[in-house]
Amino acid sequence: MSDTGPGSLLARPVQRPSAARAAAYAGLFVLGGVVGLAGTLVQAAWFPGGLLLALAGAAGLFLGGAYATGGRGGAVAPVAGWIVAVVLLTAARPEGDFLFAAGGSSYVFLLGGMALAVICATLGAGRQPRGGPARLGK
Repeated sequence: MSDTGPGSLLARPVQRPSAARAAAYAGLFVLGGVVGLAGTLVQAAWFPGGLLLALAGAAGLFLGGAYATGGRGGAVAPVAGWIVAVVLLTAARPEGDFLFAAGGSSYVFLLGGMALAVICATLGAGRQPRGGPARLGK
């Protein structure tokens, strides 16, 4: 069976997402930023439980977004919000205030969150045709 046949996904023109899907992605982006901010505060406050709680919350949001939207884009939207929030919080301010200490916990939170983002986007539910559990194609 050809990947570019008349019934394949590659042969169909790209369509804009619906307004509801775009709103869901925007909401997941904002929620990702909130989870990034909360994780930044929690991971430093209660070590090691806070670090585990922050990473578990991020993983739950990333994977939950993928399953809620039915596609990997649902995992990418909160990941983007999480990364934007965390990167903005890593910069030192002119007053000398910062939220990330130079300890191992901060690096585990940053690198662990990025690894979870890749894992959850990979494990997220890809778009599949609706139907029975039978094998697709020949």
